[in-house]
Amino acid sequence: MWYHKPAINEELLQSLPNLKVVASSGVGIDHLDLKLLSRYGVKVSNTPFIVSTDTADMGMALLLASSRRLVEGHEMAVSPDTEYFPADWLGVEVSGATLGIVGMGTIGYKVAERAKAFEMKILYHNRNKRKKEEESAVGAVYCKKIDDLLQQSDFVLLTVNLTPQTHKLIGKRELELMKPTATLINISRGLVVDQDALVEALQNKVIKAAALDVTYPEPLPRDHPLLKLKNVIITPHIGSATKKTRWIMMEEMAESIEAGLAGLPIPREVL
Repeated sequence: MWYHKPAINEELLQSLPNLKVVASSGVGIDHLDLKLLSRYGVKVSNTPFIVSTDTADMGMALLLASSRRLVEGHEMAVSPDTEYFPADWLGVEVSGATLGIVGMGTIGYKVAERAKAFEMKILYHNRNKRKKEEESAVGAVYCKKIDDLLQQSDFVLLTVNLTPQTHKLIGKRELELMKPTATLINISRGLVVDQDALVEALQNKVIKAAALDVTYPEPLPRDHPLLKLKNVIITPHIGSATKKTRWIMMEEMAESIEAGLAGLPIPREVL
């Protein structure tokens, strides 16, 4: 499976009685009905670890691009209408700012490692608290309640799996808890954010900006209000989109398929 295609539904499973394994690219499995697949005796694999580094890089890239208004700056620099660069055209500082990471798994922790190099203060909210030595290595402080993180952070970065518990985790209430100067960065799944509430928050300056590698649907309809806002950066779900990583993802998928067909233990099997 690539980009969640083909759709693995009951009709497809009935038409493929000899199907043994589904190899899905990437880490997210929210597009798969694992109970249905199990009922048909089909095993599932994904590629969870190889995507971590590139996706963390993407999170920092979005944070920096949004804070320093790189997209707007590029447009100004190349515009045929530009006669001078205004002196009061300013971004916001990253060094010394507070980054709140929601979801401190492999990707979230790699983001924290990068943010530490930018001298950022790091808060995190996670189902489980990290070991003390892991926290100390990046200077991260645990927030048991997400509300505490939202209220203190200058940048809120989302890197959670999409589950029933994280569906629209960030809605109107959560956005209103954030600072009016804060930026929301999403490198997880579009449905982790209530998109209508986000549009309203951005239009009404409840928060300053958003930088999104994921939306719902993908791509957005061309008349969607998010596409018209200057305080939004949207990229086309390219967190893992580097040549080396995509090549390794394909190798891992092929390895899982070969193991499944041979009746061997499947590397990176989703249980």
